[in-house]
Amino acid sequence: MSIPPRTGYLESDVPLAFAHRGFSPRGTAIENSLSAFQAATEQGFSYLETDLRTSADGVLMVFHDLKLDRATNGKGKLSRRSAAELSNLLIGGSEAIPSFEEMVLTFPEARINFDIKDAASVEPLIEVIEKHSLHHRICVASFADRRRRAVLRRLSQATTSSGGMASIAAFVLLSGWLPRGLMRGVLHDVDCLQLPVSWGIFRLITEKSVQRAHALGLKMHAWTINDKQQMHALFDLGVDGVMTDRADLLAEVMRERGYW
Repeated sequence: MSIPPRTGYLESDVPLAFAHRGFSPRGTAIENSLSAFQAATEQGFSYLETDLRTSADGVLMVFHDLKLDRATNGKGKLSRRSAAELSNLLIGGSEAIPSFEEMVLTFPEARINFDIKDAASVEPLIEVIEKHSLHHRICVASFADRRRRAVLRRLSQATTSSGGMASIAAFVLLSGWLPRGLMRGVLHDVDCLQLPVSWGIFRLITEKSVQRAHALGLKMHAWTINDKQQMHALFDLGVDGVMTDRADLLAEVMRERGYW
């Protein structure tokens, strides 16, 4: 089954390499900062992965955790701080928490894959996408399909999207026996499946699962892979992309395989 892509986001002659939360060089912990994304682009990455949460006053911020404690010198939930308060905190003791708008303006050539972490981010995300016409530069993703679809329904142009937990579960449990037409109907608003190699005792990425995804016109991306041998093995299976915290290692693999 051949499904025309919604946008050019996934079109590539070689598998994609995603810098997961940017790249923190050894000895740093600067995830999801402008410096981390700059470090990834310097390694050769044009696809950046990040996370979105919203401040108490409705500003869309680039940040992974519910709470500030692990990654910054702040305490408590990010959603209870204003953007001005958040601007005074530091990631890894040195980097500011950027807004999503800052990120897209700082890296105008980058393609961005993001995870919508909370319901409050839906409206401000739609506003930023429409304001800067980001539709062809982004992949809308969320573990919650409801949040993902809430964004997609409101956008003025078609936009690439990765399935959430329910979509992935449907693929894993049903794609082996449900007719392709019905399966594609279930995943009608999904362009790619981004999933871990395994979930508990279940192996999710196998040669057969990659083949089933491709038969449905879907791309399959693996996360979060930080070992060179495993990166090579996944590319050998036919995956269409790999996400990593170790942008330096994945860059080596991409060059070793002649992809870059």
